[in-house]
Amino acid sequence: MRSATIERSTAETQIRLKLDVDGQGRANLNTGVGFLDHMLTLFAGHGLFDLEVQAKGDLHIDEHHTAEDVMICLGKAFDQALGDRRGIVRTAHSFVPMDEALALVAVDLGGRAYTVFDAEFATPRLGQLGTDLIFHLFEALAMNGRMNVHAKVMYGRNDHHKVEALFKACGRALDAATTLDPRRHGVPSTKGTVTA
Repeated sequence: MRSATIERSTAETQIRLKLDVDGQGRANLNTGVGFLDHMLTLFAGHGLFDLEVQAKGDLHIDEHHTAEDVMICLGKAFDQALGDRRGIVRTAHSFVPMDEALALVAVDLGGRAYTVFDAEFATPRLGQLGTDLIFHLFEALAMNGRMNVHAKVMYGRNDHHKVEALFKACGRALDAATTLDPRRHGVPSTKGTVTA
């Protein structure tokens, strides 16, 4: 099974995250940040990943450490679950509309961490989550998952819809990229290895 359990304990957060790449889209989330739970539920549902997260963080300060560390753990879980990434499709993209908004996310699971993020938000917060953190969340996923993530809001008016489309598109792109290709018997790289 392509699954992983990650535990992270610092002076700022205590997190336990379990990921099953070949799941059914089930999510059991309790980060203490409601909007993040909502987005990760969509990510798991559209990516068909089973995802469990229990997090306690210093929310009396703000949501930054908790949200960031959850995404660090999610990236590490993908990296661990995929191992040497043998047999996977590796690259994929997804366009997802959400009412008036349209988002694109493209991923490459080739072992090199990089993030390009192109989105603008009019509101400072969505629930308990600052919109200035959205880029950082995708960056934490990419860095710790050893993946390229390019995310772009093509257009839209409502910030909730924009971010929702991004998380759905990310889930769908990662689902496609992690799919096992029956024609591929080795690592998806002409170099013969997937490394940084």
